[in-house]
Amino acid sequence: MNYPTLNTFVAGYPINLVGTSGQAVEISIHSPSQYICANCERILPDWKHQLFLWVVIVLQKSSYEMIVSTPEIEAEKQKLREKFMRFGLDVAFNLRDRGYFTDLIDPRTGYPLLSHPGIVPHDDTAVVKALLGYPIIENKCRVLVHPRWGMAVYPSILLSVAPPTIIKKAIKNIAPSHDWKEID
Repeated sequence: MNYPTLNTFVAGYPINLVGTSGQAVEISIHSPSQYICANCERILPDWKHQLFLWVVIVLQKSSYEMIVSTPEIEAEKQKLREKFMRFGLDVAFNLRDRGYFTDLIDPRTGYPLLSHPGIVPHDDTAVVKALLGYPIIENKCRVLVHPRWGMAVYPSILLSVAPPTIIKKAIKNIAPSHDWKEID
């Protein structure tokens, strides 16, 4: 099946990784979407006076298309969520230890893990659509359509005030400890 290719990695630093089991991971760094800019204090109330914010999109290739809900697909979502959270927490603490506000959004709830939750949840799928231009299929839950992976994609978001070069370096240093290696 041919999937549309849109504005992939226009603003980001694409990092392509692969896990030991062959699972592909794409990470890119972007300026925030209009939604995040307009709602930052409502999503992350602890971040009131942060002038610069970067959005790190982590896309994991799934073993299944995410279009329906089955026990296998729900287990896959949980596995990919856990992988992101382990990796994301390592990156976040690395950057926080260096004095940069950083947090990751729980893909299940839309709320930050390390900051006080705001009154508005974050919408990972909408942000990926806004920043990468990937289409969404409206279903019981909204499903992204990746240009190569189709609907077999699990999106996750990390937010940081660290400069993109520092975020990229942290990601590249931490990825191997999660059995992800960089590919060209």
